[in-house]
Amino acid sequence: MRIILPLLLAACVAAPASAQTMNAEAFHNRATKLKAKGPLALLSGGEIKALQQEGQAAGEAAAAQMKADKAAGRKTRFCAPPGPRKMGSGEFMERLSAIPAAQRARIDMTEAVTRIMAAKFPCRS
Repeated sequence: MRIILPLLLAACVAAPASAQTMNAEAFHNRATKLKAKGPLALLSGGEIKALQQEGQAAGEAAAAQMKADKAAGRKTRFCAPPGPRKMGSGEFMERLSAIPAAQRARIDMTEAVTRIMAAKFPCRS
């Protein structure tokens, strides 16, 4: 589980993937249930894959929006350093959990990842 969950959540700020369908609360609940399974989570390959795809799509969409805003001369919501962004699963889930459940239920994962990145990499100017 210590290997799978970090890979799953690191995907939230990684490569491109398919379109999103999940809100942040659903992602949070599913990831929390998966984490609670401990080593037995390895038997939930389909669930892991679904969450990875959702996280990848959210990370890609948030990065694309930041790049589009920057290219258009608009203020970006976060200022991540160039290159890969590192965030462990514990930190990601802690930051996702910090978004109130009522708000998580109203936002998609792209918005959740954007908020997480804004908290981790705020713009200084």
